[in-house]
Amino acid sequence: QLDGTQAPITVANFISLIEDGFYNGLTFHRIIDGFMIQGGDPEGTGNGGNSIWQLPFSDEFSDKLHHYTGALSMANSGEDTNRSQFFIVTSQPKGITDEIAALMAEAGWRAEIIDAYRQAGGAPNLDYRHTVFGQVYDGLEIAFDISFVKTDDNDRPKEAVVIETIEISVIE
Repeated sequence: QLDGTQAPITVANFISLIEDGFYNGLTFHRIIDGFMIQGGDPEGTGNGGNSIWQLPFSDEFSDKLHHYTGALSMANSGEDTNRSQFFIVTSQPKGITDEIAALMAEAGWRAEIIDAYRQAGGAPNLDYRHTVFGQVYDGLEIAFDISFVKTDDNDRPKEAVVIETIEISVIE
């Protein structure tokens, strides 16, 4: 489910790339078990890809979207460097530890967000560093299956995990 209200530029870029068939045949080139799966690089190296504008675009952070398990987020190389690469958070939904929750509380995180991370799990360390623009609900088990693929020492899958196609559905 994409959130065009909180991240309109990011969603527009993602949808346009999908409609152009950009992602068809690309791989999930970076997989870290218990953390995330990353794709959207035509080179398959983590260094390629571009936005629909052929330039990087700005981050769109929102206090309504966080890196809970299943979050769909933009991969980047720093502030305002979004292009075509994305990732799905695949932290198992066992929740964050009490230690992490305490650190979040000390840092001023709101109780309801800490509680949501306790329930859903995720990667709070990525909040406000990567634009969350959607959430995987249906089919998350497929992302989990991908996250268990054997990788080399550089987190690259030993066997290609290919995105055959991405389809957009409008929920009414």
